[in-house]
Amino acid sequence: MDMPDLWIVDSFTNRAFRGNPAGVHLVTEFLEASRMQQIASELNLSETAFVCGDPNLEPRESPPDAYRIRYFSPKQEIPLCGHATLASAKVLFERTGLRQLTFQTGSEIQLDVCRRGDQIEMQFPIYDLVDAQAPESLLTALGVTEVLEVGFNVETKILMIEIESSETLRALSPDFSALLQSCDSINGLPLHGVSVTARAQDEYDFHSRFFWPWSGGSEDPVTGGTHTFLAKYWAHKLDKRAMRSFQASARTGHMEVELKSSDTLLIRGQAVVILDARLRPLARH
Repeated sequence: MDMPDLWIVDSFTNRAFRGNPAGVHLVTEFLEASRMQQIASELNLSETAFVCGDPNLEPRESPPDAYRIRYFSPKQEIPLCGHATLASAKVLFERTGLRQLTFQTGSEIQLDVCRRGDQIEMQFPIYDLVDAQAPESLLTALGVTEVLEVGFNVETKILMIEIESSETLRALSPDFSALLQSCDSINGLPLHGVSVTARAQDEYDFHSRFFWPWSGGSEDPVTGGTHTFLAKYWAHKLDKRAMRSFQASARTGHMEVELKSSDTLLIRGQAVVILDARLRPLARH
């Protein structure tokens, strides 16, 4: 029987059908970018990760130098993705018995990953925010009426907006058509998404939601990539290096984040494999 080479994994949750589902496709060599985009669009998940490695995933005693990994949303290739990295690590750890591994992304970022009990810990970069303005049309489309702070992350091209209340955050119901038309650039750079965040009033430290009609879909259920700048932002505001984050989407999800150093972020979370399959050979047209 052929071994599976395609998985769907729910990330940043310990329950099936919660968190953020990611596709993971293991390949011996990367396919053409157009073919990977077709597969990601067909699966229609927030992201599908393509991981270059041994398709048979035999148990092994030591990891390779690095698994190469690329991420595609249904619309385009994405430079960095937290939940698809977590999903890929979950598959590899389960199938190989390894306890640590390294991913090399298409944008040449090295991500060291290890197992910590029932969690997976990923080392991600830390990014800064620069001053920015949120266009009034964008705020109207989001349904945001009161803004505390705004910043823009250049690496991910994501606008961050802090609002007063986590209850207001949860209740947001954006007009995605109007949001897409509200603007397409910030500070002269293309806009890929908007992360709206608020201080938590529960067992978590902060909440967030992520809207990205420009580059992916309407709302991303749980977004590790936004924490490359959210973690530093909230660490400064809360005077804490280790925090718990909750994403208040319909599916919900959560993670732990910790600033290990000035440039290294630890993201910890769980994941659940819900499907494994075999992608049939595809004719080229």
